[in-house]
Amino acid sequence: MEKQYYDNLIVSSAPHAVSSTDTTKIMGTVLLALLPAFVVGIYQFGYRAAVLTVVCIVSCVVFEWLYNKLMKRKQTVGDLSAVLTGVLLAFNLPSSFPYWMAIVGCFAAIVIVKQLFGGIGQNLVNPAVTARIFLLLSFTTEMTSWPVPRGADGVDATVGPTPLGILSEGGGQMPSNLDLFLGNVGGCIGEVSALALLIGGIFLIWRRVISPLIPLSYLGSVFVLALVIPGQDPIFHLCAGGLMLGAFFCATDYVTSPVLPMGKIIFGIGCGIFTMLIRVYGSYPEGVSFAILLMNVLTPHIDNFCISRAYKKGGGKKDE
Repeated sequence: MEKQYYDNLIVSSAPHAVSSTDTTKIMGTVLLALLPAFVVGIYQFGYRAAVLTVVCIVSCVVFEWLYNKLMKRKQTVGDLSAVLTGVLLAFNLPSSFPYWMAIVGCFAAIVIVKQLFGGIGQNLVNPAVTARIFLLLSFTTEMTSWPVPRGADGVDATVGPTPLGILSEGGGQMPSNLDLFLGNVGGCIGEVSALALLIGGIFLIWRRVISPLIPLSYLGSVFVLALVIPGQDPIFHLCAGGLMLGAFFCATDYVTSPVLPMGKIIFGIGCGIFTMLIRVYGSYPEGVSFAILLMNVLTPHIDNFCISRAYKKGGGKKDE
């Protein structure tokens, strides 16, 4: 009787909690949160921003489908993770970026960074962020040619520098913080409007898709460091470049960010420190992608540190 009782106990691997939320719903909610930034990107940079985004989405989905087919794995294109990777990668590209180069970046994101490490949930670093850095190092000229947005006043050119580029070079007319907030500046498709990204980020926090700890600690550390470093405008650094996109949509990736609250805060502060160091003292004007990638690599160590501290606090005194 006792043996029969224990035979009926089946222990499965974690997680054990049952919820109506699944990967597809989470990815769909994040895609919905990115819609305001997508609308601004199309308005500022025209139809090519939309086409480039579609190219990235289709490429990511096709690469994931083909890899699963060749490796005889279960198809995962329906979970929308490849779609989200495509959107995030497109949002990190200038609208003038050649389509074939974007497809190369999609291959790097899906096949090399994601699938070769085991697929969704197994990648060590964020696929879109890593692919952006790969494209920047491989096609530097194309990745740093910024079309002038429709909302930029008094500009008679087809391409121009980004606000962070102007800051790095130490010359040129800086846009107002209001233009940065609204998105009337040059930059990547999905990063120019701090307002649109803030709306999307607050929506994700409200829907409890992401924790506010990483965005707040990331943005807060950038703000504080900009106050401390001479000659820096905190509002400018919050609104410029890919900070809002990175803080709300890339640094909060479930797979590549810490699990515990303390770890999330450490992760966010680390991202902020690296971002400001690269922006102010580095040779490249933007540091968001590099900062997130570096902290992704450190995530397992942050988790180990925070988990060990949690066990020590709850373990009581050692026996004498």
